Order: sequence, then C-alpha cells, then structure tokens
Amino acid sequence: MRPTDEWSTYPVPVRAAEVGVDQQMLRLTAASGPQHLLLTLLGDYWYPRFDAVASAALVDLLAEFEVSEANTRAVLSRMSRKELLVAGRQGRRTTYALSPSAMRTLHEGTRRIFTFGDYSAGWDGRWTLVAFSIPEENRSIRSTLRIRLGWEGFASLFDGVWVAPGARAEAAAQLVNKLGVDMATILVGRSSDLVPGGSPTRAWDLRGLQGRYEAFIRSFAPVAERIAGEEPGEREALIIRTAVIDAWRGFPAVDPELPGELLPDGWPQSRARELFTSIYDSLGPSASTRFREVLARRDPDSAALVAHHSSTDALQLCTEADTKY
Repeated sequence: MRPTDEWSTYPVPVRAAEVGVDQQMLRLTAASGPQHLLLTLLGDYWYPRFDAVASAALVDLLAEFEVSEANTRAVLSRMSRKELLVAGRQGRRTTYALSPSAMRTLHEGTRRIFTFGDYSAGWDGRWTLVAFSIPEENRSIRSTLRIRLGWEGFASLFDGVWVAPGARAEAAAQLVNKLGVDMATILVGRSSDLVPGGSPTRAWDLRGLQGRYEAFIRSFAPVAERIAGEEPGEREALIIRTAVIDAWRGFPAVDPELPGELLPDGWPQSRARELFTSIYDSLGPSASTRFREVLARRDPDSAALVAHHSSTDALQLCTEADTKY
C-alpha cells in the first residue's frame, strides 16, 4: 500500500458484456501479480497482526484467485528474501508472518487509500515545488523518490521538478531526508500567470485521469447494483472486494486531489469513491468468512484470528498503530 514497487498501479478495464463478473474480477486481481495480491489480502484480513500463517494455507488462499501452487511458493520465497515476510517453522510446517517492514507498508498504504477522495479543505492558491538532482548511480533512490512523491500528490512538471497543490513542504521534506537526497530544494508559493499556459496543472493529464475514473465506474457500477439486489457467494465476495480495492489503490498515485476550481465540471472522483466504499464495506463479512474458511483447512488456529475492517475501521486501525510504526 505504500508507494513502492510492491504497489504498482495498473489500468482499470472497461466492463465487457461477454465477460462474466467472476472472470472480470479475477482478471483485475491477476493484473497486479501474486505478490501484490497476497499483500492486499493480508492487508484486508490480517493487518495489523504479526502472527504466522502456515504456508499451505497461503497457497490455498491464492488458489482462490487461480494462482498455482508453484507460483505461490515462489512468491513466498521471494517475499521472504526481500524481507516482506518472515519465514518460520511450527513443527513440520513452514509458516510466514508479516515483517516490520511489510507492516509499515500496510500501515502507510491503508491510511492513504482510505483517506483518499475525502479531502475537503480549502485551497489558498499556493503550490509546493520540489526540485532535486540525483546522480545516475543512485537511480534506485531517484525512482523511489518519484514514486513516493506521486503518492503524496506530486507530479513531474519538468525533469527533476515536481509540484503539488497546497502547502506540502513537510511531507516532501520527510521523503527527501529519509532517502538522504542532498541536492534538493522545496519551495511553497503562488504560480505566476505571466506565461500563457504556464499553470502547474499541466503536470497532470486530467483528461486521461478522468477517463480512468469513468472506466472504474463502468467496471464497478453494475457490480454495486447487483450486490444491492442479491448478495454474492462468499468466494465471489472475496474476489470482488479484492478487485475493487486493488483498482482503487491506483488512484492516489496519479490524482493529486486538485482543488475544485482547477478541475473540469462533473469531476467523477466522488462517484468513484462512493462505489469503492459501498462495495468494499458491504462485502466485508462474506469475504472474511471465505478467507477464514480457506485458512481453516490447513491452519485452524490462524483462521480464528481472521477479521475484516470497513473503510471507516481502517482509519481507526491506523490511528491505533501510529505509536507502533
């Protein structure tokens, strides 16, 4: 959930009439890869626990999304090497638990995902500009800084110059300092209108972003209508709920939540957020039941710990975890 390579975004497809809901949602979850999928599931039904889960149970869990056992075991091994999971043993069983690093990732991402789209503060006309220069030999740091700036609402105005609406100097400085970037300057002020077409809004492809929201709505509005009339089965609820949060997760990295006066009329973000929260919240009980049933086959003790949170509960969990991470 944090802006790292573990949480890359992907396009939201338009719902095709010939594709059933199950297959459409499975395609959505498959697009992000099994590692991303596993972190999403643990964030939704295991966060903020450090308790270990049997590897066989995690294999069964990803099998719900048509991920093969071989692929899942390769992902578990890779995540362990990358220190996202901590491998262990319980008797003859191999187990995996979330690492402190992964827990921080889930914590930061949970806050960003569930606060995104709920921005209502006024805008005073100021912008925050971050200019930096990072040598080519440190390109991994440069890439990380760019990704994380995106999650803080910044976009690239020019090469090495990023901008965001409002006074966001503190958030930008934390990123710059945490990554040890020495050649950087942060400015907060108003833009000049002396250069035609020189508004900082040029840093964003608002037409493309609007289209992406509209695609999200086309994909999930029929799903919301169906759920309102008929509750899906537990496996389908797990798949749909995972698909909708995975699709929604991509927006914070590309939408700076520009002030209303800078947006086109009829901006669709609020409608998209309403769809996300309604689907996510309504399917929580059924989806968590399926998650629990799958774990119970191999790891009954872990199954008893499974829980889900609503979009409102998630923010409360973040507040409670602030002192830990």
